[in-house]
Amino acid sequence: MRWLEANSECEALGDGWRLPTKDELNLLYLNKDRIGGFSKGNYWSSTDTGKTVRGVLSDAWHQSFKNGEQVYNGKYDLKFSFRAVRDN
Repeated sequence: MRWLEANSECEALGDGWRLPTKDELNLLYLNKDRIGGFSKGNYWSSTDTGKTVRGVLSDAWHQSFKNGEQVYNGKYDLKFSFRAVRDN
């Protein structure tokens, strides 16, 4: 799923649901065995990299749930998984 689609899916879940920040995503990775339900793919975060293309933000951080690597050049049009989180 592309980043914009993942972000929209989170918003559609209702009040308080969102993509995790890169730090929250890392915490989910570190506890993935206790939480369950994760594939070994890459997951989107809500944290953008600040990189723009023609004045529009174009990249977001993502994290590999295979090896734990956090990558900063996750172009919004790549297809990664997402896991929604909710503020209490």
